[in-house]
Amino acid sequence: MTAPHGQTQPVTDTSTPDTALPERLARAITLAGPVPVAQYMAAANAHYYATRDPLGTAGDFTTAPEISQMFGELLGLWCADLWDRAGRPDIAWVELGPGRGTLAADALRAMAKAGLTPPVHFVETSPALRTAQADRVPAATWHDAIDTLPTDRPLIVVANEFFDALPIRQLLKREDAWHERLVAAQDLLFLPIAGKPLPDAVIPEPFRDAPAGSILETAPAAVGIVRALAKRLVAQGGALLAIDYGYEGPALGDTLQAVRAHAFANPFEAPGEHDLTAHVDFTTLAAAAQADGAVAWGPVAQRDLLGGLGIDTRTSALARATPDRAEALAADRRRLMDDMGTLFKALAITSPGWPNPAAFA
Repeated sequence: MTAPHGQTQPVTDTSTPDTALPERLARAITLAGPVPVAQYMAAANAHYYATRDPLGTAGDFTTAPEISQMFGELLGLWCADLWDRAGRPDIAWVELGPGRGTLAADALRAMAKAGLTPPVHFVETSPALRTAQADRVPAATWHDAIDTLPTDRPLIVVANEFFDALPIRQLLKREDAWHERLVAAQDLLFLPIAGKPLPDAVIPEPFRDAPAGSILETAPAAVGIVRALAKRLVAQGGALLAIDYGYEGPALGDTLQAVRAHAFANPFEAPGEHDLTAHVDFTTLAAAAQADGAVAWGPVAQRDLLGGLGIDTRTSALARATPDRAEALAADRRRLMDDMGTLFKALAITSPGWPNPAAFA
């Protein structure tokens, strides 16, 4: 769920095993001064994902592919349908931050039934997660960043709960002006503070006179990745499907959050020991793709995407094949469609020459 392309560099070397990240981070801040929220978030998440498998009941959170095989299967059929209507070119299947490889394994199984068996490329930096992915998709090729993805064929890229974990900037409005939000440290106590005033030119005009206490978030790392992928899609053909929790901006609000053991935590406590995320501004990502000539579709709610792809039909088919699982399958469907269905949204980005993606047109 992490990738370094376009990401703010951590303030400290997180590979040193003998000193806790909070101590090293606090020492770096003491020596160099408070750091932007983006830098703090990048350092914390780099350590977090490098040192554990965070998924499942024993971890900190559960994603849609871990809830039900139907999620990955339907996304695989989405890819296969798009590939078929594009004329069945030789493509590469790419996943950004592929978790345990569960989504990919389910998607590839469904794609194969439709005649699509593409080479698989994972963008993943976590050693722990790469090990889990290799168990499920042993033939995959791994990348540290999107820069080394194939350039000789169209790409169909899936990013499920990927962009939310990339570092964000936070800007804080005070009575006098807007300020960059920074993270300071006192011993091992981390707290957000206001940095120096910012010029009005860096603030979108509708927000310049926002009330004191307002927070504006921007996501330069996410925008950088979308723009780089959009250029690839325009040049090579293909599509990107991004699914995450988020909103259609622009909007004000503090969405930075931490999750540990399936409960919310303080994002400024114990950096590196819980998952830091922020809501995704899909309007900004769509605009970034369009700026480089790609076509943006949506966003649509996850329930509309899965409903349009036939989750009800798939649930019924699985229930008939395994009657003893019928209640569990119905419960899984409810989680995907009701619990997560409106909070999560999907955005599709395609090459200008590719057909309309299913469930978006």
